[in-house]
Amino acid sequence: MAEIEIKVPPVGESITEVTIGNWFKNDGDFVKMDEVICGLDSDKATFELTAEAEGVLHIKAQEGDTLNIGDLIATIEAANGAAPKETAPKAEAAAPAAAPATAPAPVAEPAKAEAPAEAPAAATGQVYEMKVPAVGESISEVTIASWSKKDGDYVNVDEILCELESDKATFELPAEAAGILTIVGKEGDTLGIGAVICTIAQTAGAPAAAPAPQASAPAAAAPADKAYSEKHASPVAAKILAEKGIDPKDVNGSGSGGKIMKDDALKAEKPAAAQPAAPAKPAAASAPAAAPAPAGGRASRREKMTSLRKTIARRLVAVKNETAMLTTFNEVDMKPIMDLRAKFKDKFKEKHEVGLGFMSFFVKAVTVALKDFPVVNAYIDGEELVYNDFADISVAVSTPRGLVVPVIRNAETLSFAGVEKEIIRLAVRARDGKLGLDEMSGGTFTITNGGIFGSMLSTPIINAPQSAILGMHNIVERAVVVDGQIVVRPIMYVALSYDHRTIDGKDSVSFLVRVKQLLEDPTRLLLDI
Repeated sequence: MAEIEIKVPPVGESITEVTIGNWFKNDGDFVKMDEVICGLDSDKATFELTAEAEGVLHIKAQEGDTLNIGDLIATIEAANGAAPKETAPKAEAAAPAAAPATAPAPVAEPAKAEAPAEAPAAATGQVYEMKVPAVGESISEVTIASWSKKDGDYVNVDEILCELESDKATFELPAEAAGILTIVGKEGDTLGIGAVICTIAQTAGAPAAAPAPQASAPAAAAPADKAYSEKHASPVAAKILAEKGIDPKDVNGSGSGGKIMKDDALKAEKPAAAQPAAPAKPAAASAPAAAPAPAGGRASRREKMTSLRKTIARRLVAVKNETAMLTTFNEVDMKPIMDLRAKFKDKFKEKHEVGLGFMSFFVKAVTVALKDFPVVNAYIDGEELVYNDFADISVAVSTPRGLVVPVIRNAETLSFAGVEKEIIRLAVRARDGKLGLDEMSGGTFTITNGGIFGSMLSTPIINAPQSAILGMHNIVERAVVVDGQIVVRPIMYVALSYDHRTIDGKDSVSFLVRVKQLLEDPTRLLLDI
């Protein structure tokens, strides 16, 4: 039996070593081709190592070991004659419609084994390199989230090959030529802009469909095709769901177009099947029933962080370490705004076809206050202070994939209706995962609303390179003194976190007081006073 060495693969530029996170297989286990055997961690990403052959696994490095690129991590004692379908990966890649797994060994029926070999189209000799495209300002690297195609598949022009994640968005990579795909970057790899992610060997034409030797062959291939077309599960997600015994139809995908991603598969749980009535032997049927989980159980589970979550964590820690961040607080009597909305909300919606919310009042108040205190709208660039004469207001939006911050461009020029329409447009695109990078970059000031989740008070973290962020909170009826009388008013606490390197305490407090004045007397916004 041949012994195949599994070595630590190159995982990205400037990465020289990896750490073994955990083994999914035990020493001596039988593994199949492309089966995930362990997880590897680098200083930039976490990725999975797959078996390069079918056979018996012999582990050479343990969990927690740190290995250099090219070091031996395991060997596989290749099996001879076992699982014939898995021992012919090249023929399987060339012809997706392969014979069923129950078919006899290829040597028994040479005519059927030769048919797939004639399926691919003749290669023209030209190999097209697919490189990581420039995806936005300040983005220097991306992570491969999932491959929609397999190594050796034939792809058409504009067909989606894989999904890439940056620190700001997830987007799809389409094929720029037609031909045979050769994958260079694996799922989880972090690549720099311009790095080769795959190659396409151009062909004279599309491959001919492999003939179906039996009527049962199409029926055998149908379930897999149907599962992919219905839910568009990524290859890794499909493998995880198959191991869990979960139907992709029962999983909601968070990827583009509802695609099931790896994280969705890891979080998915098998739905509890309804117990069929068993008229015969009711006593025996109840005997093997599993005992209920004991109260106060201490179960725990681990889930890998997504690329977006890791980037958010890294950037927030950087902001805390690199800025002199302080927070000042105030309270706003929301009754004037609530009375104004109650009076005009129906007419406003009838005329502008959009509701009048609280956020538009805050956006307009902030744009006016930024004109009065331009240093709050500035940021540090090296040894210079850059002042912005415009107000691009970033609005934090929570999505299933994480926190994103789309930008309302030139908010100072928009009316209340214009602000409301732009907020709704950006929020819908954010929740659908369709935000472009140009819609999330370049903001000068950020507003975040923790009140929608019930937060009473918080200290929001600055969205670098901006110098300040305004935090909104929930509205609670409180007893306050107005004109010497104790009255009950709807009060909201507001918080302004700012970079003290740029903004002095006087300017920060005065800015927040100005926002408070504009919100408590909204006619000031209409009269610009």
